[in-house]
Amino acid sequence: MRKSVLKYGLYSLLTASVLFLLAFLIGEGMSYSVQEVIGYFTMLASLVFVFFGIRHYRDHVNDGKVSFGKALWLGFLISLFAGLGFGIVDYIYTTVINPDFAQEYQTTMIANMEATLPAEEFETRKAALEEQMKDYGGSTFMAFIMFISVAMIGLVISIISALILQRK
Repeated sequence: MRKSVLKYGLYSLLTASVLFLLAFLIGEGMSYSVQEVIGYFTMLASLVFVFFGIRHYRDHVNDGKVSFGKALWLGFLISLFAGLGFGIVDYIYTTVINPDFAQEYQTTMIANMEATLPAEEFETRKAALEEQMKDYGGSTFMAFIMFISVAMIGLVISIISALILQRK
C-alpha cells in the first residue's frame, strides 16, 4: 500500500504544483472568479490520482480486491499529498511571488461589492470581509486553509472512488 500511496500521491502533488503555477501564469489579469474556477479545476485534476491510485492498488497489488475502508484510507492519503502540494505552492505564491495578494484581493472584492451592493449592505459585507481577512492572518494560515480544503475535497473523492472500486 505504501508504494501506491507514494507513487500516486507524488503524481498528485506534482500535478497540483504544476497546474497551480500554470494557472498563475495564464490567469494573470483574469478576474478572481475566473481564477477560482481554474483553481477548483486544478484541484479536481490533481485529485484524479485518488481514483487511479485505488484502482492500481486493487488490480496490481491486492489481487483485484479492496475493501471500502482500505480504499478510503488509500485515497485520503493520496489526497493529503495533493493538499500538501497546493499548500506549499500557495505559501510560496503569497510570500515570494505576490506578497501583496491578500491586500489586492481585499481591495478588488471591496470595489466589486461597492459597485453592486446597496450602501447599507455594502458596509456590512465590507466589515465582514475585513474581519475575515484579519482573522486569516498571514500566508501560513492561508496555505493551511488551502491544504485543508484540498484534503476535504479529496476525502469526498476518496469516498466516491472507494464506493466505485471496492471489491471483496
